[in-house]
Amino acid sequence: MSLFSSQPRIVIVGGGAGGLPLATYLGRRLGKRDKAEITLVDSNSIHVWKPRFHEVATGAIDADLDAVDYRGHARMNHYSFELGSFTGLDREAREVHLAPLIDAEGREILPSRKLPYDYVVLAIGSQGNDFNVPGVRQHCMFLDTREQADRFHDRFLNICLAANYSSQPISVAIVGAGATGVELAAELHHAVDMLKRYGHKKLARERLHVHLIEAGPRILPALNERVATAVHTELRREGVQIHIATQVNEARERVLVTRDGEEIEGDLLVWAAGIKAPPLLAALGLETNRINQVVVEPTLQAKGDERIFVIGDCAACAMGEGKQVPPRAQSAQQMAAQTAANLVRLTKGETPKPFRYKDKGSLVSLSQFTSIGTLMGSLKGGQLFIEGRLARTMYISLYRLHQAALYGWPRTLLLLAAGRFNRLVRPRMKLH
Repeated sequence: MSLFSSQPRIVIVGGGAGGLPLATYLGRRLGKRDKAEITLVDSNSIHVWKPRFHEVATGAIDADLDAVDYRGHARMNHYSFELGSFTGLDREAREVHLAPLIDAEGREILPSRKLPYDYVVLAIGSQGNDFNVPGVRQHCMFLDTREQADRFHDRFLNICLAANYSSQPISVAIVGAGATGVELAAELHHAVDMLKRYGHKKLARERLHVHLIEAGPRILPALNERVATAVHTELRREGVQIHIATQVNEARERVLVTRDGEEIEGDLLVWAAGIKAPPLLAALGLETNRINQVVVEPTLQAKGDERIFVIGDCAACAMGEGKQVPPRAQSAQQMAAQTAANLVRLTKGETPKPFRYKDKGSLVSLSQFTSIGTLMGSLKGGQLFIEGRLARTMYISLYRLHQAALYGWPRTLLLLAAGRFNRLVRPRMKLH
C-alpha cells in the first residue's frame, strides 16, 4: 500500500551526470503516469556533460550543439524544471530553498523560492579544491562549470591570436594530473594544430609549452600503474613537460611557485588538483566529511534523514575496505539508477535496497585519435588494458550511453548522424 494519500513530490537538485538521468527515468516511470510530481532544479538552463569540459575549453567540441535544454527535455520526459541556485533545506518543513534569480544587469527576475518535497535528491556535484593555496583563486582557472570552460576557451584563443602575430611561444601550466589535467594537456596540442589549419600559420606544437604538475609520485593516481605509465609515455611524446612529486605552494600572476622555490610560468594557469563538495552542504545539519561530502547510508539516504538522498560527487558512500565510491561520472550514473529504483519502491510502500558500485573501468582521452584505459570484466586479473582507436571508440561510447539514457537510442542515433553532417559544413573546432 502506498505511503502517500496524494502524489509524492520528488525534488532533484542538480542536473548533472546523475541528476538529469534520474529526473528522466522518474519522469518516464512516475511522472508520465501521474504517480509522482518530479521537479529538477539547476542554476543553469542547459546541461553539458562535465567529462567533456576540457574539450569545450579547447574548442574541440561546440557545447551548444550537444547541450540539453532542461525545459525542452522536461516537457518530453514528464517532469518539471525550476531554474535557480540551491541555498539550503528546511528539513522540518521539507522545503528546498532557492536564491533569487538575477539577470546580468543585476535585476531580479524571480524572488527567492521554496519548493516543498516528500523526498529530495542532492546531486549538486563538486568543485575544484584549492587546498587554501595562496593566490589560486585569484590567478588560476578552473574547469568546474560550462562558464569556466568557455572563459578558458576565450582566453586561449586570444593568447593564440597574439602569439601568431608576435611569433612568441605559448605556455600553459596545469596543476593536477588526474583525468581532467591529463586530458586538457593532450587537447591543447591538438587545438594548436587545428588553429594552424585555420589561418594561424605561425603556430606550431614546438612553440606550445604545456606543464603538467602533480604533487604525487605519478600521474593519474586514481588509476592503475600500467595505464598511468602508458599515458605518461604518450604525453611526453606529444611534448608535455611532466613534473611529478612537485607541490605548488603559491600562485602569482602567470607564475606558479613550488615547494622547492621553482617558478613555473604560464600564460594560462589551470587548477585541476582534486575536488570538494560545495561548502553549503556542511550547513544542512547533516553528517559531512572533510571535503563537505554528505555521509550516506548504503541506500544512498543521508545519515539521519531518510527523506534525503545524495548521489554523485557530493556523496560520501563507503564501499568496503576503507574506500569510498570514486567521484566519477559512472558512479553518479549508477547511483542515479539505484536511487530511481528506490524512489519507485518507496512510492509503493516498499523498502529501499542498498547501492552496489560496479567499476566498469577507466578511460583517458588523449585528444581526437587515441585513448588509454582499462575495461572491467570477467577476465583473469579483472581488467583488460586497451589503447589507441579501440580505446577512443569506447571513450566516445560512454558519452553516447549518457545520451541514450536521456533521449533513447533512436534519438541518440539521429544526433550522431547530425553530428557527422555538421563535420562537413562546420569548422573542426570552435573558432569563436
